Amino acid sequence: MSTVILSCTTLLEYVQQAQNICNTDFPIIELNRQYHIEPSKMKEHILQTLSSLPSDVDTVLVAMGFCGGSWQDVSCSKTLVIPRVADCVALALTTPEQYAPDLKEPGHMYLFGNGENGFSIQAIYESLLKEYDKEMADIVFNMYFEYYYYLDIIDNGLYNCYDLNYVERAQADADRIHAKLDFVPGSNILLEKLVSGHWDNQFLIVQPNMTITQGTFFNC
Repeated sequence: MSTVILSCTTLLEYVQQAQNICNTDFPIIELNRQYHIEPSKMKEHILQTLSSLPSDVDTVLVAMGFCGGSWQDVSCSKTLVIPRVADCVALALTTPEQYAPDLKEPGHMYLFGNGENGFSIQAIYESLLKEYDKEMADIVFNMYFEYYYYLDIIDNGLYNCYDLNYVERAQADADRIHAKLDFVPGSNILLEKLVSGHWDNQFLIVQPNMTITQGTFFNC
């Protein structure tokens, strides 16, 4: 019997950091974050991935949150262990001192990640340009970010988010959406607990063939 990690693209580098710290080496299976735009498509992606796992896998450690209902009504033949958080941002905002299912604040957009998987407002705009002409891309982009007034860099201690080049890129993103740039605390504690087996009430443990619902996910 074996254990694998199911990780959203956004959290791949954080999962590896957690494994390095906790001296684990579970195989990592990626869930492409492009499906996050529509939770129904992410759910389908999750179900397909779970159904294709080798038969000797008995435990799946899930490195993501509920993510807009992506896990609603999901069940499989494996044991699933999932952090009880709303999404990947809420996971990154959790610290040893502060846990809640969703620590995000209204009007705040969050940046985290130092590699190619990191969130980028510029990348979002460029993806819209591939789908629409510039006029329509600008309209969709402005509608999407209309009610975000703050762009917060999550300082989780895993990379130098105060590096001048990183801050300059973040400031450019903030300027693009007319937001104020700031820093907020975060950590990798939930992923470290996930891979090390320290599963307390911050985690949902789903037995084989049990169905996940929003109620069971968030009610500790």
